[in-house]
Amino acid sequence: MVLSANVLSLPPMKKVIALLIRFVPRKYLQLFSGIGLKVLGVFYAGNAVECPICKSHYKQFLPYGRINPRPNALCPSCLSLERHRLIWLYMEQRTSFFQEKLKVLHIAPEPCFMQRFDKLHGDGYITADIESPLAKVKMDIHDIPFEANTFDVVLCNHVLEHVNSDIKAMSEINRVLKPGGWAIMQVPFFSPVPDVTYEDLTVTDPREREKLFGQDDHVRLFGKDYAKRIEKAGMKALADDFAKSIDATRYGITANEMIYKGVKG
Repeated sequence: MVLSANVLSLPPMKKVIALLIRFVPRKYLQLFSGIGLKVLGVFYAGNAVECPICKSHYKQFLPYGRINPRPNALCPSCLSLERHRLIWLYMEQRTSFFQEKLKVLHIAPEPCFMQRFDKLHGDGYITADIESPLAKVKMDIHDIPFEANTFDVVLCNHVLEHVNSDIKAMSEINRVLKPGGWAIMQVPFFSPVPDVTYEDLTVTDPREREKLFGQDDHVRLFGKDYAKRIEKAGMKALADDFAKSIDATRYGITANEMIYKGVKG
């Protein structure tokens, strides 16, 4: 195991979190990290920040990230990150997600959402993943095993940077959406954001992938053309700067993050 100088130079808390994320498989983190982080949250008690998902309050959120962990990112109670809190508030304030029973496909489901969405939508809420032990359906996003026009909503966040073809995956999402249905499909952007998405599936060395794409399990670096890629998959692309309308500091949200929504015609 070779550690970068960035990780070795981190403060103790950031170093522990960075090492866990970097070297423990995601499925095990999902299963076993919750209890330990809730205990740790006792030491972060306060009222400066609020998680809109679990309603917990802290003096700050925990740091989170593989190489140089971001401060004020991870909720110790529900494990939400900045993007999760943003998505929750967006769907609460800009959609009917919390007002009516919907057919929802949640790809690579995040633990902070699962029980809450299951309670809201019951049997209409389907979780799917190629490896997660928490999901109801084992599924390859390139070949979604549901009929066309099945779902009102698809949630697919921080997945498309990992898959062989983001266009094929989004085309499948478009296929299974009902007419007028919508998908939220957040992806990471690394500064400086290129004008055009760069991808290369022939790069398999983890260090080279990290250098080119920002993380060792990514196969593309999304650019300013991301909305056009959504449209290439058949959906109308909406880029919403909703984050600028809310108290980003209070909720631990990145104020310049856009919500990317695809709508089926």
